[in-house]
Amino acid sequence: MTSMHEPTAEDEKALVDATAWLLDRLADREATMPPAAERPELTPITEAGVGIAAAWAELRDIVLPTAIPSDHPRYLAFIPGAPTVAASLGDLILSGASIYGGSELEAGLVVRAERAALRWLADLLGLPAQAHGTFTSGGSLANLSALVVGRHQRRERTGGRPHQIVAAAGVHSSIGAAADVMGCELILAGSGDGPLTADVLAASLQRLELHEVAAVAVTAGATNDGSIDALDEIADVCARHQLWLHVDAAYGGAAMLSPRTRHLFAGIERADSVTINPHKWLFTPFDCAALLYRDPDSARRTHAQRAPYLETVVGGDNPSDLAVGLSRRARGLPLWLSLLANGAAAYRDAVEACLDLADRAAEAIRSADHLELLEPRSLSIVVFRRVGWSIADYERWSAQAIQDGTGLITPTRSAGGPALRLCFVNPLTSTSDIERVLTSLR
Repeated sequence: MTSMHEPTAEDEKALVDATAWLLDRLADREATMPPAAERPELTPITEAGVGIAAAWAELRDIVLPTAIPSDHPRYLAFIPGAPTVAASLGDLILSGASIYGGSELEAGLVVRAERAALRWLADLLGLPAQAHGTFTSGGSLANLSALVVGRHQRRERTGGRPHQIVAAAGVHSSIGAAADVMGCELILAGSGDGPLTADVLAASLQRLELHEVAAVAVTAGATNDGSIDALDEIADVCARHQLWLHVDAAYGGAAMLSPRTRHLFAGIERADSVTINPHKWLFTPFDCAALLYRDPDSARRTHAQRAPYLETVVGGDNPSDLAVGLSRRARGLPLWLSLLANGAAAYRDAVEACLDLADRAAEAIRSADHLELLEPRSLSIVVFRRVGWSIADYERWSAQAIQDGTGLITPTRSAGGPALRLCFVNPLTSTSDIERVLTSLR
């Protein structure tokens, strides 16, 4: 009897077909919308199984068509992602390679490849030579890991048990979730209607007992509107009080590749930790977030797990020592492969293309009588409203836009009322895609 762990001729045929399907899909990402409306019952799992050919056919023809892939040119909601072909192939190969990415002992040069990708990111952010980090599953885990290190370092310095996270009011929801997991109180500074300033942060800290503050968390590219907190001045405040400064640049950090937006991030290089997600605007498959520390040893002291069976890996460059979690996928490998294959200039050009798209969309909205631009374009996010619409109107339009293939654009709130936002992180999006979306709002 053939083991299910040994490839058969049927497996080989399915793999060849799946690879061809993948390349065809990447060549025509437009074809993935609208999603299939029919959602039949899936074939039950049985004792005998149906074989790889039938299982692959069900995945390909029944399951996957109901999804809305984030790399569709008109997936403009949330923060989408558009992996390069090289990164997608790297992710496919990584799964088959069956590599545990937690330690240098087992992962070999895979750790060095991830380190090279992390060094490229650290250089992009302007972090010092000793800066290092790891790749996690997403910004939520990266932010949690960073804040835990901040609290640990604060404990080392003061000997107390700090239990407050001070954060800009506009930070990502994962900061609040991290505070809950840590058993900390979240203190929001500012109103959330604009970037956090140093004066507002200082005033908030003045009302607190500083020995109870574990860390300060701010944003460099807010999810809703792309805004950036006053990083340099905030770094001054944190340095004055010896507070850990964490910057969530999960979406926005990629904009540092562009000379026209890089200056907006002045001061990010002074952060103690930074989150930047390649699966957002750096064209890597889900899931891949990078967490970088100015002093990686502080992270190792916090996160490294110790047990008799782990003694053999103590002292190496082990990615699992730098974040919450021991088991990990080598998520940075697809980014490294794509950077190696395409070069940094191609990434810079792709980010510039997305900024151009945002400019075109903002201009088209300004010139349309039925639309109103709510605030200046920030990074690659454009926030606007359809004049005269209620939230119910936006919700009906959004649902219809999915059904007819116009795109995935969901309502949000801005300037005290319902609105729409377009997030451009896919250089395959075109001016005609923008026109199609805006025309449908008449």
